[in-house]
Amino acid sequence: MPDPLTTTTRSGRVATLTLNRPDARNALSVDLLESLNKRLNEIESDSQSLSVLILTGAGKSFCAGMDLKAVLGDNALASDLLTRLALLTLRIRRLPIVTIARVNGAAIGGGCGLACVCDVAVTHDDSKMGFPEVDLGVCPAVVAPWLVRKIGPGAARRVLLLGGLMSGSEAAALGIVNHCVPTLETLDEAVSGMAARIAQGGPRAIAATKDLLNELDGSLDESLLRRAAGLSASVLATRDAQERLRNRLGA
Repeated sequence: MPDPLTTTTRSGRVATLTLNRPDARNALSVDLLESLNKRLNEIESDSQSLSVLILTGAGKSFCAGMDLKAVLGDNALASDLLTRLALLTLRIRRLPIVTIARVNGAAIGGGCGLACVCDVAVTHDDSKMGFPEVDLGVCPAVVAPWLVRKIGPGAARRVLLLGGLMSGSEAAALGIVNHCVPTLETLDEAVSGMAARIAQGGPRAIAATKDLLNELDGSLDESLLRRAAGLSASVLATRDAQERLRNRLGA
């Protein structure tokens, strides 16, 4: 039976992986992360016949980040989810093919982190992106390493400590996304054109270049990501964070 939480399609050497929880704005639950890992197993096993993976979300959102409603008051579940998310980002980064985030709509917190971990991110002017974790009393430790690698430590410090959201065009100006088109209607053409161009490259050259880049920027430091997940979990478990989240979520 097809997994309803994620879908994959393929055209030539380009695969598309879609988060499929549109009613929950594709928020990252444990079940969704398990489903994504299953899809990545399939993609890894077939990576020699692929050059590009497009990551996107069903419906109006790319990904609303961690499913806070699911983990509110359950510290063990929150810790498990954060660790799973951290390790998922590492798997995406390790793929020997080029990953493109097609940010069709809101990319918030962990969702924006997924956009950052991809090799390239493309969005449109009116999408909403950002890291509002500190506003909620939460520490964005899991996404911080990827944002620092994407836009540098100074800019990442400002983005993560100020919190809040920004438009797709503002995210492009900061370098959080690499390319921004005027409207959602023009997003597919931009992404498909980019994917087709990349797919013309040599697969071995792409894989070797990615391996080198990952080594140069320290992307494969699993211990750092595990520590980051633990830090996020410890802050999320505090009374302040729990009260802020209950007030924000109306729980």
